[in-house]
Amino acid sequence: MEDRFHMLLYRASLAQRNYLRAGLSKVDGLEPGQPKLLEYLVVYGPCRQRELADYFEIDSAAVSRMLDGMEREGFVTRRIQASSRRCNRVEITEKGKQAYHVWNGHCRAMEEALLRGFSASEKEALFSYLSRIYLNFQKEKEERSCRI
Repeated sequence: MEDRFHMLLYRASLAQRNYLRAGLSKVDGLEPGQPKLLEYLVVYGPCRQRELADYFEIDSAAVSRMLDGMEREGFVTRRIQASSRRCNRVEITEKGKQAYHVWNGHCRAMEEALLRGFSASEKEALFSYLSRIYLNFQKEKEERSCRI
């Protein structure tokens, strides 16, 4: 059994990623990295490309490339905002919403499988721990940037 935390976290993350990647075949035209953008748009509504990049902590150019493919497949539309020609407003289409619902079902099935045997309080604790881990990473990132 693996006793090093970083390896357990890595292996759990890899297993999750592999499970989810297999689900991409359920939505024709959806590519790795794109489902999270659909979910953001379903939850938060239309937004600027920059908001997506900031939220997921990824490069704006990477978001732009993902959106190019998603727009070609009809999952999203991008419109130049009248107030600022440099800002695109990204909106999910009906096809994108349908793709999200299929994808979300796959994610729910994965969550059921990985949380099998966990009590409600254990699930709540795990959620809390993972949230705290993320916040600790954010704090460390801020502290590192202040030291530079």
